[in-house]
Amino acid sequence: MNKFTHAIVKHKKIVLIAFLFISIVSAILSTFVTVNYNLVDYLPENAQSTIAIRIMESEFKDPMPNARIMLNKVSIQEALEYKSKIAALDGITSISWLDDVVGLDTLKTTPLEYLDENILKNYYKDTNALMSISIEAGKETSTVNAIYSLIGKDNAAAGESFNTAEVQSMSVSEVMKAMMILLPVIIIILIISTTSWFEPLLFLISIGVAIIINMGTNLIFGEISFITQTVSPILQLAVSLDYAIFLLHSFNDHRRSHEPEEAMKLAMKEALPTVAASAATTIIGFAALIFMRFGIGADLGLILLKGITLSFISVMVFLPVVTLMSYKMIDKTRHRKLLPSFHRVAGGLMKIRVPFLIIAFVVAIPTLLAQSHTEFMYGMGSITATSRVGEDTVRIEKAFGKENPLLLLVPRDSVGKEARLCDDLSEIKHVTSIVTYATVVGAEIPTQFVPKEVYDQFYSENYTRIVLYTDAAEEGADSFAMVQSILDTSAKYYDSYYVTGQSATLFDMMKVISVDTRIINLVAIVGIFIVLLVTFRSLSIPVFLVFTIETAIWINLSFPYFSNQSLSFIGYLILSTVQLGATVDYAILLTSYYLNHRKTLGKLEAMRITLGDNLVAVLISATILSTAGFTLALTSNNPIIAELGTLLGRGTLLSLTMVACVLPALLVLFDKLIQKTTWNKK
Repeated sequence: MNKFTHAIVKHKKIVLIAFLFISIVSAILSTFVTVNYNLVDYLPENAQSTIAIRIMESEFKDPMPNARIMLNKVSIQEALEYKSKIAALDGITSISWLDDVVGLDTLKTTPLEYLDENILKNYYKDTNALMSISIEAGKETSTVNAIYSLIGKDNAAAGESFNTAEVQSMSVSEVMKAMMILLPVIIIILIISTTSWFEPLLFLISIGVAIIINMGTNLIFGEISFITQTVSPILQLAVSLDYAIFLLHSFNDHRRSHEPEEAMKLAMKEALPTVAASAATTIIGFAALIFMRFGIGADLGLILLKGITLSFISVMVFLPVVTLMSYKMIDKTRHRKLLPSFHRVAGGLMKIRVPFLIIAFVVAIPTLLAQSHTEFMYGMGSITATSRVGEDTVRIEKAFGKENPLLLLVPRDSVGKEARLCDDLSEIKHVTSIVTYATVVGAEIPTQFVPKEVYDQFYSENYTRIVLYTDAAEEGADSFAMVQSILDTSAKYYDSYYVTGQSATLFDMMKVISVDTRIINLVAIVGIFIVLLVTFRSLSIPVFLVFTIETAIWINLSFPYFSNQSLSFIGYLILSTVQLGATVDYAILLTSYYLNHRKTLGKLEAMRITLGDNLVAVLISATILSTAGFTLALTSNNPIIAELGTLLGRGTLLSLTMVACVLPALLVLFDKLIQKTTWNKK
């Protein structure tokens, strides 16, 4: 360690130039990182809906439709002309309408009243034409804008691709908007909590450099999700700012009796164990996300893990250098201490510790059960509810009814078997109509007498394609029960079968994530328990610390249940690991100082002094993290991100309350148990 600190202090200019060069390169590289706005891409490869999409891409010419366009008050000929113009737009990979089902010649020569009403109503009704299109992934924004220019405001368009395009436009400025509000607030908090006007700038520079490098090195992953792009810079700043505060606080203490360079060497040695332990618990919380089968967890977990590691390196290498180069500026900008003493507050907390402990025990089990019964949302429909996409969706549903198409792929077999399957599928609740060869052409008509463009709609070399039109919502208990019924019915006729479509992919998400949540929570708790076990060499202390933070998490996640609201699964997954990994540091800090004071003082006096001396540090850290959360909630147009921000902000304040009011009672009440179960502690 001595060689390391000496090398950093000796080669200040080299370190500074290296970090600045890497930061500039990373800032440039960050512009080349691709952002993925489609959560479906993160499903496991063996998910049945994912397999269905692969089969569609390899076996059929036309991909699965991901949007709908409604043309108002048009004739058949006008609709066909619109179809031709839309098909010519860049990014349109397929477009289908009534002519693709009944055949172009049949549509042009047969009066509408002679066409099958069950088929016609899905495509043409009251002179309104409804077309299904597929937009190439990655071209959603440009293609959607081109469609809007072509169809104007009188017509309507909606669907997955339009949702994706809307989310893209929302996310472009999300980070900058949040940072513009968050940074001034954090600067004010840091100015109040320090004794120099210049120190907050050093904190932000050291973590800011780490954030830029993290964003640039994301290029190694090829692409990141829009959730990660929006959330990771905010979380990295809020979670790792403590590291810089620890180091500069120690540096200022040693400046009283040592020259700046020697004081920095001592500060680096002193801060390293504290910063490393704090980073370790946070990293474990993020690392738990990597164990998710749903790829969004690994995407977010790896990038946040990398970000915290880079913040740790920046604080221990870059911050000492810029501090030594600017310590005179720190001295020139000194101001009086702005925060009052918290010793009176500590005395008040000691008086209310027992009632708070009783309350914690009383609410622990009910909130644990409540949060486990919270209903989750897996789709992105809520994001676009107030935009043109949401309004157009309502217009289309008003004209043609709620439509949620699903696509069933089964091995190619006899038309009669296919017809029997369709008869059974039509009995499933919410299935309104079925479009396949047996229902459109007729099981009795030989395939060789059918036009090729119609035949290709239903058959490939190996598979039969069956389109099921449903009036179910995209997600929810009824929708998922419908998907399960379709799978169960198909199993009666075929050994292999695959369903895709929005409800099918969300159904697969639900199944995958319901298992993932248990896994990542267990991994996070066990991992952090082991860190605490090693840190305190105690069997009982980790139990008290994990209980303290987990109870805060349970209370936080029970709010949606008691308010009868659904919760985005992304908010749940991130919050359950981030709140544990980031806020357990408060409990570690308090417990460490309590054990140190306990060597020479009685348990009540040791706790009172511990709270008086350290409550301000916990309060500052919690204020920064909760402010980051609430800033996301207030600035984000994306309801998923805003909800995550609310959970993070509220959860941090609950963790602060538990650490300040409940943990002291646990440590004092079980003082003898801690002595008996802690190795080599006086």
